[in-house]
Amino acid sequence: MSEAALSLPDDVEVLRGIIAGLTGELAAAKAGLVTKTLEIETLKVQLARLRQQRFGRSSEKLDRQIEQLELVLEDLEITAAIAPSTEPVEAVEEPAATEPGKRRPGGRRPLPDHLPRREMLHVGACACPACGGALRQVGEDVTEILDYLPGRFEVIRHVRPAFSCRTCEGMVQAPMPSLPIVRGQPGPGLLAHVLVSKYCDHLPLYRQSGIYARDGVELDRATLADWVGKMAALLRPLVEAVGNHVMAADKLHADDTPVPVLAPGTGKTKTGRLWVYLRDERPHAGRAPPAVLYRYTPDRKGEHPRHQLAGFTGFLQADGYAGFGALYEDKDGKPASVTEVACWAHARRKFHDVHLATKSPLAAEALERIGRLFAIEREINGQSPEDRARVRQANARPVLDDFAVFLDDALAKISGKSELAAAIRYARSRWAAFSRYIEDGRLEMSNNAAERAIRPLALGRKNWTFAGSDAGGERAAAIYTLTESAKINGLDPEAYLREIIGRIADHPINRIADLLPWNIAASADRPAA
Repeated sequence: MSEAALSLPDDVEVLRGIIAGLTGELAAAKAGLVTKTLEIETLKVQLARLRQQRFGRSSEKLDRQIEQLELVLEDLEITAAIAPSTEPVEAVEEPAATEPGKRRPGGRRPLPDHLPRREMLHVGACACPACGGALRQVGEDVTEILDYLPGRFEVIRHVRPAFSCRTCEGMVQAPMPSLPIVRGQPGPGLLAHVLVSKYCDHLPLYRQSGIYARDGVELDRATLADWVGKMAALLRPLVEAVGNHVMAADKLHADDTPVPVLAPGTGKTKTGRLWVYLRDERPHAGRAPPAVLYRYTPDRKGEHPRHQLAGFTGFLQADGYAGFGALYEDKDGKPASVTEVACWAHARRKFHDVHLATKSPLAAEALERIGRLFAIEREINGQSPEDRARVRQANARPVLDDFAVFLDDALAKISGKSELAAAIRYARSRWAAFSRYIEDGRLEMSNNAAERAIRPLALGRKNWTFAGSDAGGERAAAIYTLTESAKINGLDPEAYLREIIGRIADHPINRIADLLPWNIAASADRPAA
């Protein structure tokens, strides 16, 4: 009897209550799945109508509507792939490969003949495990998996000869290796390529489907959506492991960027938000590996970063967004657990905009003084915190003190309603946060690291314009967490995803840290035994 069964109560009424609750949950889940299915069917009909109109008379407006519906449909299909169950399913053997041109039972297309094939032979025991007798081959099972190597498809043929014992007539056959998707056809390389194409190269699934068709490989959008949904569920523990590592830092960089998201049922867009939290100790020679965590929220309310940073204690370097303000305040007589560190690049940008518009000599002088501070930082990048703090006290502190006097004098000479006065007040009102980096060598002068981490998302936004739903934004944040963390650890994101997707299905959950990007990179650098 299982441990779950042993832990059930003996009281009949309590058991009835448990069964009633589970029955209600199951009914709700089924109702939700039916609703999603109906939405998908409705969208397919709308797409068919719009395509018919477009072919009758070309219209940019119709093309735009079709793109929007494609993204909504894509997100619904991915969500539907996750909805039924994210629990492990007992593996079921694939049927043997069929002859070319014939469909397998259940309607799955055979893989195209023109693709190159590579055989992987799985041979079991050399002798009968029951009696030790000699074995003779009586047949074999072949499972074909579609995989992707950079630049080309290939078919992996898993060949498992079946043997019978000459003595006891027992059957012996090697088990089928675990696949990323149980009973699925894609290999790790193909799944990694689909994810990187969608999230890093910003190719929606319907466009990928068209690209693959040119290579003679028919993979419709619904199939690709099913794969993406299952991978999002499979990789979730690894995403959370990256997040735990990031939040364990004593210093974080934070930033956010807007993401247009289609509002359900309206055909219009709303503005969601992607937040980035970066841990990077390399500038002060820290030993912890760098990592970046992305989170999606449907709006920019301050409650979101406060919730995301609820367990964080240390320095937070960010812009002057008011939503972070509550994190820096004392509560119930206890000092704040988060200390603000302001960004000099953000302050410099305000003076630069004034100088660009007005050619103000005072703005030019401010830029020159800030430039001196950045020059000092370039000299000490990568040094220990102690050395950085010592150089800053000796060289940057006098420049900073003189700059404060200059700004106060300049503010007294100009109109208080000018843009230059606003730039000066922004800097002077946060002077303690702007000066904090002088005291601690672990801190940075600017938040440029977070802005670099948000840039790939901003570039992608120009291509895919919007996300199909809030759920799609959350999935994007999860995959970006893995791909961007791989990049800053020197890994190719597609190669990294290929490696972990090939291993994670059988990987013990208590050893999930083995699959983190920096541990994969370390094992790749380690010489083979």
